Amino acid sequence: MAKRERRLQVSVQYAGDWPDLPRKSQVRSWARAAAAPFGSGGQITVRFVDADEGRSLNRTYRSKDYATNVLSFPYQQQPSLCGDLVLCAPVVTFEANTQGKSLEAHCAHLIVHGVLHLQGYDHEAGKKEAREMENQERRVLAALGYPDPYRAES
Repeated sequence: MAKRERRLQVSVQYAGDWPDLPRKSQVRSWARAAAAPFGSGGQITVRFVDADEGRSLNRTYRSKDYATNVLSFPYQQQPSLCGDLVLCAPVVTFEANTQGKSLEAHCAHLIVHGVLHLQGYDHEAGKKEAREMENQERRVLAALGYPDPYRAES
């Protein structure tokens, strides 16, 4: 009997009406692309929230009293990946606009970034770890057809 491939199940939730946010199918493809190099099956939920919910979660779980772009809540890494990602839609939209990036490209980056956090990457653990995580993000995003999110636009 052939070995059954494990596929990452991705649930996408919108806790508001933001018509410019990416479609569920896009979010799923970005999350799966970030997990694919590691062969991770499992279940993650990606939730887009408003500033109040984003601030409340950041305050409760990180003791930081502001809404941030993405929060990662890993529950399990092996044998399968399980966790939640929370993106604050107003913050993500504001960042994309002020950084001169498309909302789609910025969301793709943050989803990839968050899924890497769920897998144990931590850019706050030191320069080497940050460089390793950024390089992985670049590889995944390039494979998806998105520009390097760390390259300064001229």
